[in-house]
Amino acid sequence: MLVLAEKLKEVLSAVLPITVIVLVLNFTMVPLEFPLLLRFLLGAVLIIGGLAIFLFGVDIGVTPIGNLMGTTIAKTNKIWLVGVAGFILGFIISIAEPDLHILAGQVDSVTSGLIGKFSLVAIVSVGIGVLLALGLLRIVNNIALGKTFTVLYVIIFGLALFTSPEFLAIAFDASGATTGALTVPFILALGAGVSRLKKDSEASEEDSFGLLGLASAGVIMAVLLTGIAARNVKVTGNLEHNITATASVLAPFLQQLPGIAREALYALLPLVAIFFVFQKISFKLSKKAAMRIGKGLLYTFIGLVLFLTGANVGFMEVGSTVGYSLAALENKFYVVIVGFVLGLVTILAEPAVYVLTHQIEDVTSGSVKRKLVLFALALGVGSAVALALLRIIIPGIQLWHYLLPGYIIALGMTFFVPPLFVGIAFDSGGVASGPMTATFILAFSQGVAEAVAGADVLLDGFGTIAMVALTPLIALQVLGLIFKVKTVKGGIEADGE
Repeated sequence: MLVLAEKLKEVLSAVLPITVIVLVLNFTMVPLEFPLLLRFLLGAVLIIGGLAIFLFGVDIGVTPIGNLMGTTIAKTNKIWLVGVAGFILGFIISIAEPDLHILAGQVDSVTSGLIGKFSLVAIVSVGIGVLLALGLLRIVNNIALGKTFTVLYVIIFGLALFTSPEFLAIAFDASGATTGALTVPFILALGAGVSRLKKDSEASEEDSFGLLGLASAGVIMAVLLTGIAARNVKVTGNLEHNITATASVLAPFLQQLPGIAREALYALLPLVAIFFVFQKISFKLSKKAAMRIGKGLLYTFIGLVLFLTGANVGFMEVGSTVGYSLAALENKFYVVIVGFVLGLVTILAEPAVYVLTHQIEDVTSGSVKRKLVLFALALGVGSAVALALLRIIIPGIQLWHYLLPGYIIALGMTFFVPPLFVGIAFDSGGVASGPMTATFILAFSQGVAEAVAGADVLLDGFGTIAMVALTPLIALQVLGLIFKVKTVKGGIEADGE
């Protein structure tokens, strides 16, 4: 219970800033309907409680399974088995990821079913499965991570030349949404389990990261290939702006709860099945240890349901409404300022960010402080949201105007930054764009796109997650360069003494 209380305190300090910002906007620039405001506040309570329970469950349930799976796979010493297991695990975890279902549902709705929800989920899951398999093989064969990313993104931008702008936005958004609340802890633990068996401790530390970034690249490639195959299909988007027509505060939560619980159950069933099968044939944990993991999975389920219910019902609707109302004001640059602040604080509420930053601190034995990583991430994501909104309100700025130079800079830095930070940076790109981004920030951007004359909800509204996934690549590699300079300087001073 003490651990759970600590999680609650940590999450409370993360979610409160977002709540305060929305309340300030409500009493100043964009007054909200009273039932909508109450639903937002109830959503905040559910997010705080749900996130604390979820993170506690991940610690004692999901992460140990990922570690055990990684160790079991690597011990076989069969490269083909590592690849096959990586693909199957990647596909199963991805196809059940709630964040991906949120995004796919929004794409389905905006495109009036032209890009179906389950089709997009399946395409993305194949992409993540293939690249997760290649990522595990990269660890086993000691292939440099920077070179791997360079090759993959050269292929990605080659494919981008032959696909439509609509599919480009969806592809990069999907890459961020896939690495969400459930996928992140499992893939991080899987990578750590495989890399831990290396005799070289430094190489093991470096290879603990990078798998999420590679999986994200697989998602982009899969969607872009789909876009090329469907290049003769004209995809258009529209979104009606409306507030839930009910004065009830609880009704929307009760209506969505069963569906969200069902999605969360589907998300965890594959993990439960994997655990029970391998417990029988390989893990052979004691009854007490197995029960602890089972309890962790139950906590994860409860936390995920509460969190997603609060985010979907309480936060998404308010995000769209605030974005629409701000963009309707005469001075549209208020949108950019508010977007920067929201991006800055929203990242702190992402559940996967806590998992990643704690693992970074653990793997580096405390030499890379999680508070420093959080600061770099928050600054990067704030800038990303501001730039994405600037693209909506200024005609002529296109998504690739940001993505192409951004990825060129990020990939160029991989040759100068310590390999550990390359993996951390590319993992953080996916982690930063989790359920809070897929609900509140994406809804905020779509609300802005609705209100701005000449903006397109599909082209402009769906580029935001792509930007959120890009900026941490640069921000954390800059952190890596600073770390490298300090290390070299410290070594010189030590030699001088």
